[in-house]
Amino acid sequence: MTTEGFETLAIHAGQEPDPGTGAVVPPIYQVSTYKQDGVGGLRGGYEYSRSANPTRTALEECLAALEGGSRGLAFASGLAAEDALLRAVLEPGDHVLIPGDAYGGTFRLISKVFDRWGVAWDAVPQGDPDAVRAAVRPNTRVLWVETPTNPLLGIVDIALLAQIAHEAGALLAVDNTFASPYLQRPLALGADVVVHSTTKYLGGHSDVVGGALVTADAGLGERLAFHQNAMGAVAGPFDAWLTMRGVRTLGVRMDRHCANAAAVAAMLERHPRVGDVLYPGLPTHPGHDVAVKQMKDFGGMVSFRVRDGEEAAVAVCDRTRLFTLGESLGGVESLIEHPGRMTHASAAGSALEVPGDLIRLSVGIESAEDLLEDLRQALADEGRLRRRVARS
Repeated sequence: MTTEGFETLAIHAGQEPDPGTGAVVPPIYQVSTYKQDGVGGLRGGYEYSRSANPTRTALEECLAALEGGSRGLAFASGLAAEDALLRAVLEPGDHVLIPGDAYGGTFRLISKVFDRWGVAWDAVPQGDPDAVRAAVRPNTRVLWVETPTNPLLGIVDIALLAQIAHEAGALLAVDNTFASPYLQRPLALGADVVVHSTTKYLGGHSDVVGGALVTADAGLGERLAFHQNAMGAVAGPFDAWLTMRGVRTLGVRMDRHCANAAAVAAMLERHPRVGDVLYPGLPTHPGHDVAVKQMKDFGGMVSFRVRDGEEAAVAVCDRTRLFTLGESLGGVESLIEHPGRMTHASAAGSALEVPGDLIRLSVGIESAEDLLEDLRQALADEGRLRRRVARS
């Protein structure tokens, strides 16, 4: 096992200088097929870029190193990665446990696609180990975990849930998108496979869509590689290259994301128009102690509830100037969204429906004071503003 530091691995793992030219950045192998030296005589194992591509290989090796895994696999999106994993390990009649506030896309995939395929599922508050144990069935094959969760920023004890999953003969899959491997390494805590939307913090610049799986076990990695090739939803060379470019600065970006998010959460906690502030770095957060134990820092995502209800929350989203109203997260720019009407609309009317007064922030790396001032003006009481205008 390598002893190199995270930032060193992010820049060098899988990314040796090009042997032909000495280029310090891996080239983009924008190619579909490869010349063979005779029938079956492959150069470096490459024959067709759905099966393997040197640029994608570099990214996959880097991600495996960052997560401390044996095999990394890059996909066209985070949901493509999730789909490949679930199809590789589930059969009709199996059962999956998902978070009580799972990402809307994950919920849609399992409840609308795999449900029709005969896979049963339950949503359970995974911060409550007793509730998880009670929900496990004899046919439970996957315990699907997000920590922090999306969008309620719940924290799950990965080591404890790994124990519960393995006692039941199930796999523990951890969506590590919100934390990134810089802040949290689920495989070291007992998880079997890590899932990423590389679109988010790993890419980091809102200019690429991708996904990844990293496994602890080489055998599981081989099974997933078979499904990656058989299903074909692979990361293209340019997307892989863009993601690698983002990974190189992940450490320094995450430090700034975390610092800015902590400042935002502290301000929101004091604001009279704000109710609950959901940020694991706050001592008042119910998962704070677990987060301290398993995370290096607390991430760049903050959610909060507006005291005046759903329409007031929507109005706040519409009034920000630096926080761009948009879906996704993890880019250098700050984003704001209304989960109930945007990213989690697919959960409306279900047990996973999110509160209507909830706002989710992806806190970027701009000047912290500028971000705080933007939120203050967006949260200013509308009635007070109207009275001020009338007097003038």
